[in-house]
Amino acid sequence: MARTKEFDPDAVLQSALELFWQRGYEATSMADLVEHLGIGRASIYATFGNKHELYLKALDRYSEAHDPLLLCELSQPGPALPGVRTVVLRFAAEAASRDGRQKGCFVTNTAAELGPHDAAAARRVESSWDHIETLLHSALVRARAQGELPADRDPRTLARMLLVLMQGMRVVGKVSDDPGRVRDAAEQALTLLA
Repeated sequence: MARTKEFDPDAVLQSALELFWQRGYEATSMADLVEHLGIGRASIYATFGNKHELYLKALDRYSEAHDPLLLCELSQPGPALPGVRTVVLRFAAEAASRDGRQKGCFVTNTAAELGPHDAAAARRVESSWDHIETLLHSALVRARAQGELPADRDPRTLARMLLVLMQGMRVVGKVSDDPGRVRDAAEQALTLLA
C-alpha cells in the first residue's frame, strides 16, 4: 500500500520556486532545498525528480502564474494600444521596484544563468518569450486594424522590439540604482506606437 504524502506538493513546488527565484539555480543546493522546503531529500526526488527537474517545474509554474495577467491586459475589448502601454509600463515599474532589483524575472534570470548551456531551460525561456511576442503581436495587429497604429508600422517587428526592451529592462532593473533609466526607456519606446 502506498504511503500518503505528508506534505502538499503544490505548496512545496511554490516554495521551491521562491527559493530558486531568489537565489538562482547554481546557488541553491539540495541541502538548501531540504531545509527550505521542510521535506526530506528522498521525498523531493520521489515527487519532483532531481534538482534540475524541480527547477524546470518551478519555472513552468512561474510562467503559468504570470501568463494569464498578460493575456488579460492585451486582449481587452476596444482599443488595443492602451493594453500594450499598460504592459510595457508595468514591466518597467516591476523592473525598477525594490522586488525587481532583488529577484528580477524568473524567466529572464533563467535565460542569463542557464540559457547558454541548458537546452531544456532555454526551450522554456524561448517558449515564454514566444508567448509574450505573440500576445503583443496580436494586440498590435488589432491596433493597426482599428486605426490606432499607423499603417506603415509592422506589428511583428514592433512586438519583437517591445519583447527585447521588456526583457532588457528586467536585466537593467536588477543592477541599476536609477529607476529613471528603465522608465525613460519604456516611455521612449512607446513613442514608436504613436
